[in-house]
Amino acid sequence: MGELSTGERMWRGLAGRTSRRGFLGKMGRGVVALVGGGLVASVLESGRAEAHHICGHTFTTGSCPHPYAPLARIDRYGWPLHPTYGFPVDDGGSAYLDRRSQVRHRTCEEQVHRKYPFVRNARHGGGWTRCCGGRLRHISDCCSRSRTRINGDGAVRGYCPRGRFVFCITYRELTRRC
Repeated sequence: MGELSTGERMWRGLAGRTSRRGFLGKMGRGVVALVGGGLVASVLESGRAEAHHICGHTFTTGSCPHPYAPLARIDRYGWPLHPTYGFPVDDGGSAYLDRRSQVRHRTCEEQVHRKYPFVRNARHGGGWTRCCGGRLRHISDCCSRSRTRINGDGAVRGYCPRGRFVFCITYRELTRRC
């Protein structure tokens, strides 16, 4: 990856100092002020972030490590689930049937540190709920003290508690229809 332009450094610095809502508002005003140019091209560049796979969540943070990544579906306690059928899965993606012979780690709290050792004490922060396919889907921020997100750019505060930043995201399918 080459050198960042002045504009990209400015936006990344701003992202690290503000909440998601504040950052998006400031970024939107800046884009309108700049009327296109290289910034818009870099924002729209495919592959910059993989997070457009989760309904209601576009162009920000990628998914947490999960056997079916990028579809990081979890249960209410943070354990990995099959993204389509919702049954518990082990670390290899097989149906989790026997805790004596299968290994299973919680997605945010354990898998993040296993795959990214520099990220310590990752915890679920807040999140938001969207309608997806006729059911409510809750998207959760996995928060840490890391200033870098899973996709390599500057972290944003998102819905994380003070002093923590979004590292990656997971989601839960809720039982309620929308």
